[in-house]
Amino acid sequence: MNKPVTIQAYKFGGRLHYEWQAEIVQQTEQYVMVLCQANRTFIHHTKGTTFTIPYPSLEVFYFDQWYTAAISFQAEERLMYYCNIAMPVKLQNDVLSFVDLDLDYLKEPDEDWKVVDREEFERHQQQYSYPAELVEQAEQGLQTLQQVVASGQFPFDGSINYALLKQSLQGTAIADFK
Repeated sequence: MNKPVTIQAYKFGGRLHYEWQAEIVQQTEQYVMVLCQANRTFIHHTKGTTFTIPYPSLEVFYFDQWYTAAISFQAEERLMYYCNIAMPVKLQNDVLSFVDLDLDYLKEPDEDWKVVDREEFERHQQQYSYPAELVEQAEQGLQTLQQVVASGQFPFDGSINYALLKQSLQGTAIADFK
């Protein structure tokens, strides 16, 4: 049985940005991998709205890296990758939380990787007085993520695939995965 967890993303300064429910399928010293069910509720506090996410995903949250990685399964071979540049995650009780730093790196099916929300990141640097060290860490996190993707390292090495999703959906924790 997978362990339930609430995922909460905050903006710099402590404002709750968005949240959703997931299940922990693997935890190591470096990361937590969660399963997000299809048709889950995604509460976007900043926009004051709630969305339904139609596709299941496997998502990786790092304790020591400045990014997250979500792999959504639109179909067996149609994957979408959505990565947040974020402060390292914290896991306390049944809550997985992180600070979202605006920049995103994503790949839609049949498209190339792209950086999005750079304008938001630059605007928020001024609006919320991001310290210079935070800006530097965010930019370094993006560069590191781009290198990890380009070199095909976990979780972009093909090991998160439809077979792994099916195993996770059956409620069995992923043992000795990576």
